[in-house]
Amino acid sequence: MVGTIRAATVVALIAVGCFFLTVGTIGLLRFPNVYNRMHATSKPTTLGTATIFLGGFVYFGPGAEGLTSLVGIVFLFLTVPTGAHMIARSAERVGVPFLGSVTWPRAEESSDEAESTRADD
Repeated sequence: MVGTIRAATVVALIAVGCFFLTVGTIGLLRFPNVYNRMHATSKPTTLGTATIFLGGFVYFGPGAEGLTSLVGIVFLFLTVPTGAHMIARSAERVGVPFLGSVTWPRAEESSDEAESTRADD
């Protein structure tokens, strides 16, 4: 009975992971610019891959292989947001425009707001 539940859980986790990976791939193909594509690939892909790693943990258990799956999840959550941020900043510095009226916050405005907040304190 436990083996059947474990197998069903592993299959469900892998299916959910594949769904999110597919959604991320469709977003990569359909979105118009680097910022939208970066968001479409980083969020669902992280969730999908983490879910597949979690399926590996359920399958292998808390031993060495299962621990490797948990370390993979931690690695994903640390590196993917950092990489997405670096891609967005690089695209901005190269001059890739946003769509519509979206803009980056200006450094001068941010420092002026910080100084006025400090002056109020």
